Amino acid sequence: VNPVRVTLSNEQKVGTISVSNNGTEPVTIQVQLLSWSQEGSNAVFTATRDILSNPPIFTISAGDKQLVRVGLRRPPDAQREQAYRIFLQELPSLINSGETGAKMLMRISLPVFVLPEVEAKSELRWQVSRTPQGALKISLTNNGNAHIQIRSFQLFLPDSIQPWVTLQSSDYVLSDQSRDWILPINADNPIPLGDVTLQLVAQTDIGQIKSKVLIAP
Repeated sequence: VNPVRVTLSNEQKVGTISVSNNGTEPVTIQVQLLSWSQEGSNAVFTATRDILSNPPIFTISAGDKQLVRVGLRRPPDAQREQAYRIFLQELPSLINSGETGAKMLMRISLPVFVLPEVEAKSELRWQVSRTPQGALKISLTNNGNAHIQIRSFQLFLPDSIQPWVTLQSSDYVLSDQSRDWILPINADNPIPLGDVTLQLVAQTDIGQIKSKVLIAP
């Protein structure tokens, strides 16, 4: 599937996704579009008619590909980015291949973002705190009007060039949403006592971000 993200706007009201079948049998795919929001670290999907796809269902022959167009049915929001998800669900084949056993069906979810009429940008606030269980909690609040995707981040102790904690991620934080990551700390790598300011370096879909964060009591 290419690309793996669609961005729409007043200037770009239709996007295109190419779905290729590199297998040896035809595949039937059903397309579903849902509005996407977040409640804490949980994704919430609801039915929507804001955007549509064409075709909504299709069959790709072996070695072939299909273009799926995704388009706006309503004007973009004036102030905030809107988030949706497009689900590509493989349907069971009616052809009996003679094979026995279970067959896994593909289901792919791709983000669709609709830019607002004003400039879209994230506004981030990081916090680090100790949990009662002895772990480290990293919290990110996005007060901006656009999403951000955190691909990885590292924490550095003061005056250290080697990362103290590294975490790989692919998590999105939508506009006006927050997300927490819990990092267990082992005995060989304890949380420093007292007030300690860490250097945080995050790799995101808008580039590298650096921030100083104080470990809260």
